[in-house]
Amino acid sequence: MPPSKNWVAQFSTCDVPCPGRPKTVTTPEVIDLIRKLILEDHRILAKSIAQQLGISCERVGSIIHEDLDMRKLSAKWVPKCLNVDQKIQRYQLSEQLLEFFQHDPNDFLSRLVTMDEIWLYHYDSEKKQQSMEWRHSGSPRPKKF
Repeated sequence: MPPSKNWVAQFSTCDVPCPGRPKTVTTPEVIDLIRKLILEDHRILAKSIAQQLGISCERVGSIIHEDLDMRKLSAKWVPKCLNVDQKIQRYQLSEQLLEFFQHDPNDFLSRLVTMDEIWLYHYDSEKKQQSMEWRHSGSPRPKKF
């Protein structure tokens, strides 16, 4: 006798409740432990947290993203970090240049002396991936000068 083509219909799975795997790992204690680990080291890897707590990386990622509302952000490169005195000096020089321009706009560029910038190569042993930190979704990106 040939096998029935509708053999799948013989099995009924509608009667069996399928609640899924229980989320026993997502407890307030575990969430607090993950928060403390991240606050101690903003650059900690989810894999490292999972190993320390003995839970899956996927669950750690879910807790970080959904329960703690955190994202991993890389540092934003900015050319210089100016102190207050340097900012004041640049502001005063800008005002002085504006006064010169307002005094004689036609002769302004001929009296302006500029210098070439020097480009220096800076080697940074830290890669972009290594500079990533856990931050709350509303917090600004870290800066790297």
